[in-house]
Order: sequence, then C-alpha cells, then structure tokens
Amino acid sequence: MEPLRLKTNHRCVPALQQFYTGGPFVVSSDGSFIACACGESIKIVDSANASIRSTLDADSEPVTALALSPNDALLFSSSHSRQIRVWDLSTLKCVRSWKGHDGPVMCMTCHPSGGLLATGGADRKVLVWDVDGGYCTHYFKGHGGVVSCVMFHPDPEKQLLFSGSDDGGDHATVRVWDVSKTKKKNCIVTLDNHRSAVTSLAVSEDGWTLLSAGRDKVVTLWDLHDYSNKKTVITNEAVEAVCVIGAGSSFASSLDQQNAKKRDGSQTFYFVTVGERGIVRIWNSKGAGCIFEQKTSDVTASIDEDGSRRGFTSAVMLASDQGLLCVTADQQFLFYSLECTEELLQLNLTKRLVGYNEEIVDMKFIGDDEKFLALATNLEQVRVYDLASMSCSYVLSGHTEIVLCLDTCVSSSGRTLIVTGSKDNSVRLWESESANCIGVGIGHMGAVGAIAFSKRKRDFFVSGSSDHTLKVWSMDGLSDSMTVPINLKAKAVVAAHDKDINSVAVAPNDSLVCSGSQDRTACVWRLPDLVSVVVFKGHKRGIWSVEFSPVDQCVVTASGDKTIRIWAISDGSCLKTFEGHTSSVLRALFVTRGTQIVSCGMSLSVADFVLYNILIACVINLINVSGADGLVKLWTVKTNECVATYDHHEDKVWALAVGRKTEMLATGGSDAVVNLWFDSTAADKEDAFRKEEEGVLKGQELENAVSDADYTKAIQIAFELRRPHRLFELFAELCRNREAEDHIDRALKGLGNEELRVLFNYVREWNTKPKLCYVSQFVLFRIFNIFPPTDIVQIKGIGEFLEGLIPYSQRHFGRIDRLVRSTFLLDYILSGMSVIEPEAQPTESKAEFLLQSEIDIPDKENGIEEKDHTREITTSKKRKSNKSRHGSHKKVKDVAYNKVESIQLKA
Repeated sequence: MEPLRLKTNHRCVPALQQFYTGGPFVVSSDGSFIACACGESIKIVDSANASIRSTLDADSEPVTALALSPNDALLFSSSHSRQIRVWDLSTLKCVRSWKGHDGPVMCMTCHPSGGLLATGGADRKVLVWDVDGGYCTHYFKGHGGVVSCVMFHPDPEKQLLFSGSDDGGDHATVRVWDVSKTKKKNCIVTLDNHRSAVTSLAVSEDGWTLLSAGRDKVVTLWDLHDYSNKKTVITNEAVEAVCVIGAGSSFASSLDQQNAKKRDGSQTFYFVTVGERGIVRIWNSKGAGCIFEQKTSDVTASIDEDGSRRGFTSAVMLASDQGLLCVTADQQFLFYSLECTEELLQLNLTKRLVGYNEEIVDMKFIGDDEKFLALATNLEQVRVYDLASMSCSYVLSGHTEIVLCLDTCVSSSGRTLIVTGSKDNSVRLWESESANCIGVGIGHMGAVGAIAFSKRKRDFFVSGSSDHTLKVWSMDGLSDSMTVPINLKAKAVVAAHDKDINSVAVAPNDSLVCSGSQDRTACVWRLPDLVSVVVFKGHKRGIWSVEFSPVDQCVVTASGDKTIRIWAISDGSCLKTFEGHTSSVLRALFVTRGTQIVSCGMSLSVADFVLYNILIACVINLINVSGADGLVKLWTVKTNECVATYDHHEDKVWALAVGRKTEMLATGGSDAVVNLWFDSTAADKEDAFRKEEEGVLKGQELENAVSDADYTKAIQIAFELRRPHRLFELFAELCRNREAEDHIDRALKGLGNEELRVLFNYVREWNTKPKLCYVSQFVLFRIFNIFPPTDIVQIKGIGEFLEGLIPYSQRHFGRIDRLVRSTFLLDYILSGMSVIEPEAQPTESKAEFLLQSEIDIPDKENGIEEKDHTREITTSKKRKSNKSRHGSHKKVKDVAYNKVESIQLKA
C-alpha cells in the first residue's frame, strides 16, 4: 500500500458552464465553434467539448440577433437596446456600432461577400448596412408585422434578399428585395401562402428554389424563375426550421443509398424539417413526400404559456460532413449523423451539448473508471455527462416531478446502476448502459430527498423522505434481460425523525445506516431491520449531510449551524468540531482514507427551513439572495485545521461528489456550473522545488552579472526573479554613476508591456518614500525618454499607476523648491557676515586695489588706518562697532581674518 499523503491543494477545472439561455445562435462556417446568446452576453463555445473560448459583454439588455461574416472574422450582434455591434473575433473588441431600427432587431444575416449586413426588426423594417462604413444602403418597408427571418441569396451574383414576417391574424408573407445598386430599391414580389409566422428560409443548391417554413404547419417551395408556388408540403406540425441537404454531404449519400439510385440531376433535392414535435424528418422535393421520420424523439417537448408545444427551435446543416445540428427549447444542442444499414436509414445522436442546466441539486460519478457524471437538476430527467467531452451522453426520463437525489454503484454482476429519488414520491432504479428504468419503488408519502446504495453487497438501497420515514428497498428479482421495470419492494420501514430527512448513508460493511434530518439530529440504525443504535445530538440547526468514515467507527455530519462534527458510533459523543464556514454547510465527505474532510456550503443569512423548502420545492430560481458565494473547504481531521478554501462558485454549492478510486472531486450548485477538482499537491511541491532551484541559479547569475558590471543583464534577471529591493539597488548604483545611463536604456528597451507594468508598480512604491524618491524619479525620467506616449498608454493599469505617482511627485518637487529657496537666505546671511563676496559688489579694479593696498603696508599703524578705511568702503553692510578706538588691536585681527577669507574665496 502506498504511503498516505495528505492533500494540501486542488486544481479546479470548470467542466460544465452555462453558455446558452435560449434565443439566437450562429455556427461558424467550419463548425468549430458556436456563438450563443447567454442572457446579456455572448459566449463563444467550442463545439467539440462545450468549453467557453471567450465571452463578449455587449450591454445590459438580452441579445436578440446574431450573425457571422463568411470568413468567421466578424460577429454581428444586437439586443433590445437596438444597438448593432460589430465584433472582431481576433481581438474580441467591438470595432463599430450604430442604431437604425425603431424597435428590437429580431434577425440578421451577412451577405456572402461579407460587405453587407441585413437586419429585420420588430418595427416591420428591413435594412441593409455597409459593414465597413456602418451606414444604411437600403431601406425596405412593406411588411405588416414583425420581421422574423432574413436571408441573402447564397449566390453573390444574384443580388436578392428574402425576408419573412408575421403580419398578424392569419396572414404572413415572404418578400423578395433587390439589393443591386443599379435598380430601384423596392420589393420585387410578395409571396403569400402562409397563415402564421414564417420561421425559416432556405435556398436549394441550384439557386432556383426558395423554401419557406412557418408555424402554420406547411413548407412552401417557390420557383425563383417566376416566383410561383411549386409545391406546398403539409408537415402536420409547427415547423421551426428548414434546411437543404447538400448534394455531396453524407446525409445525401445515405439517402441515395437507401433509395438505391442517385438523384436525377439538380431538379431533385432533400431538405430537413424540425418543429414542435421534437423529431427530425427528411423530405424529397420531387414528390414532396417524407422519406424519413425519426421514430423516437430525443427531446422532452416543453409547453409554452399559450399551451403550444416546443420541441426543436432551430436546425443547421453543418459543413464538412459534420451532420445536422438541432437546438431544443430546453437549451440543448443535438448533433446527428445519418447512416444507411440494410436499406434502412438510422439517425444517430452523436453529441449532446447542454447550454443551461438550471440548479444542480445532486451529482455522482458513474462506473469503476469514473468517466461519467450523473447530474440531478431541477428537471424531471437525470443527465449523464461524458467527462472527456462534457457532452450529455444520455438522459434518464421517467419521473414526473423534479429529481432531488441520486446514487450510483456497480452491482455484483458488473452492471452499472443508478437510483434516483424524486418529488413525485417515488424511487427509480436505472441500468446505465441501456439508459432503461428497471425498477420503480412506490410507497413514500412525501418527496424523496435522500438515497444511498449499499457499499458491499450492493443488493439494496435506502431512501429518506419528507414524510419522516426511512425505507430499505430490495433489488432481488432483477435480471439482465429485463425490458419492463419491476415493482421494488421495501424490506423495512421506520419513522426515523420528527422532521424531513435530508441525507442518508450506508456503512462500508452494510451493517449500519445513518440518517440526518431537519430536526437537528442524526440517527444510526442497524440493518436490515432498522433498529436504532445511537442518536447524535448537538447541532443547533438542521443536518444536511451525513457520511460514515471508511476506516473508523465514526460519522461526520454537516449542519446549518455552520459547523461540521465527527461523532463516535459507540457512545454518540462528539469527537471533533470543525468551524470555519460562514453559513450553512451543505455537504461533508471523507477523503484521503478518512484522514481529511472536504465540505461545501454557502454564505447566506437565511433560515435553514427556507433553504430546505428551496431545495425540495425547487423554487430556488424564484428567490434571489444577494451575497451568496459558495465555498469549498479541505480539512485535516487530526489537527482540525482548514488546509485550503476555494471560491470558484458564484452561488450556493448544493452537490459534492468524490471519486472512489481517483478521489477526484466534483461540485455543482445554483450557478449551474460543474467544477472538477484534481489533487495538485505533488505537482505543487515539484513546481515549488523547481522554482526554488531556478531561483538559486538565477540569483547566482544575478550576482555574477553585478560583479562583472553587466547591469543590463542584472536588471533583466532581477525582473525575472521579481526582486524589487535588488532592482532598486541596481538602479540606485546606476543613478549615482551618470556615465552608466546607457546600461539603463538598454535594460529598459528590452522590457515588454507586462514587465513595464511591474516596473511602474515598483516605482510607484518607491516614490512614496522620501529616501527612495530620487531613484524612482530617475527611472521615470529614463522611461519617458525612451518610450513614446503611445506605447506607455497601452500598459495595463497605467492610469492607476500615474494617479499614484503624480501627488507624491508634486510633493517631492515642492520640497526641492523650498530647499532651493532656503539656500538664497543662507547666501544672504553669509554675504552680510562678509563670509562670501556678493556677486553685485565692487568691480575687478577695486578688488585689485584692495589687494595691492593690503600687500604694500609701510608700517603697522598706517596699515591699520588704511585697513579701517578700506573696510568702510568695501563692506557697507557691516555692522558698525561701538567699541573705542583703543581696541584697535582686536579689530586688526578681525579685519585681517576677513580679508584673508575673501581672498581665498576669490582664488
């Protein structure tokens, strides 16, 4: 057995994020990415694994229309604000924007040449814009209602624009417009055959047949030679999208193979329709007959407020034989491929991307290899995701109400099983590989909010309900060849608590089961008869989670009182208490062979009974509580220490799953995000050791460069090591040596924008200290001399740095000015004391005369008189002495001293 290593850190990988909340979307020409409307923003999503490449934040209004240029370089968007924006996808910046419609823009499309953009709005107008100039080139009026779809003719030579609308009542039209500059800007023809909103337009490959689909349950084929109605196809469902199948696509090849002949020229083509029934149908244009219809729908059709069903909302034929993409009303992207086997067509669902998962209530890993993850959201279905591609592999449908809890296991026969509990008061047992329900358990009188498989024998499971009862269900009677679900039987029932049961757990040896309730207690029961063993009392609020230790005779509980407790099964005493969460702890599980605990919770100031009602009734989306930040914490049992805290969720974390073998963590909550957590303790240690080793080598290299007076290299290394003190010492040394300015210039020229940003940060800190300000001002002077202002303004956060530099710089220069002015006073005082000669004093001839008179002294007495006379002439500002003339001996000494000093200064 490997030695036990405690975990200290985890690396978070956002595995599943919301990227589509319904509305417009557009697929790239090569099918590599999808631009989706997600509320008030636009998500650029990788179609391979549903990862978000980038996010475009437009404005505070929901996005209403999207379009891509033919080369996928530009993205056009509009929202309820009526602002049309052009985004450069290489820089993710809005290059231009304008307004033109009087109402929201409902649809838009780009010309095959990429130079024109057509928009249709709720103001009944169709406008054509020049993409480069942003001005309107064509202004089309004539529709009697909201313009629902627009489309340019795919042939750039044919300057035609098609638009469809809902004119109100039982009237809808398709209009054809001429967008050539040589003809009048008017409507060529109005095609009137629909009685409800026109939802989709398509043109055949030969360019002479226009297809229009509407919610009046018909598809009309129009001849573009004379704009006559060629055929009207009755679909018996409201059609949301119609797509033409290309002649060279895999769909067309399979259809030709099924028909045992090739299509006869360009007069015949195939097209796809999708609509409210949630099925895909393929039609032949020649006979207007349906040649393929999907037997079972992969969609759960939703019911709108007006009572109409909505299955598919849109469809697109992908390029490069990638198949068909259909979008559902519940924000799912379904990728289909068509195969022909034994002259039978089969439509295969190859990928399912879910744009929005709502609230994530519970989750579990599936199978021994743990490559799949089952999610219970506030829906009637359970979605199972492939962790490699994060596509929804299959959906478990059968419950009539919201699924609240689930658990998984691998049976003794090797079958992967999933058990679910729902608000419909029932439990269901599923076989994972076939995605079939193999057992149904009915008996609870309230919502089933907790469920758990046995750990060893795996031949039973336990459920807890809001009816305060605990049930043990037997899985006897299950066979591998079952096609119809059996009725599961309860082996034991007990009224376990006084309030709703939130969580149940089965001991590793299948001898005990523990239940946690809203009545603030957790109870341990002996299986299989559910005999009470011990009751854990001590929590001040409801218990949300219970779990047995894999190695010790103890149980961990998580409560709404913000604490986690470990209890002894032998006597029910509380062994340890973990405090650190700021609000209710919703999940707590053992990891690292029972030596550590991982927990998740939230930060809310709301009573637990409200939270429970939110969870059970699944009205979480109706209550908005500010400041809800989900936290994930890692604890060490022995020391009661919180090793790490992670804040990667924007809202409450309801679900926590731990892999049995890999101990990979998965968390999900109210933000509809699933995060996967991988143990990075060993990798972090290796990185720390490697960085330390590199730091030692770099440090020695830095000292060698300083000793060799190679300051350019030394400054670069100091930047790499992020050593601001050593960097300051280098700049200070260069500042003292003015001849070394070329070293600074060479070092600064080699810095990039990020390094300049770091340098500005250092300089800002140095500039706040008077002792260091001289070096900081010197570095700033060199920076502004070397780099032009256009480069400096490109530095991230330069405005903040300058705001911190300006006030301190003004203070430093003000102090220097005061020092300079104070030196003038010193000069004045010294001049008055005749210590220095004033600049505007006697001329050079006078000075020479004084010097000569001092040298040619005939005798001591005459010299004294001459000195006194000279002193009166040359030092008019000298204070007069009140002493008597007989003190002349002292005066002689003073005067002689002053004259000598004056001579020395002149010399």
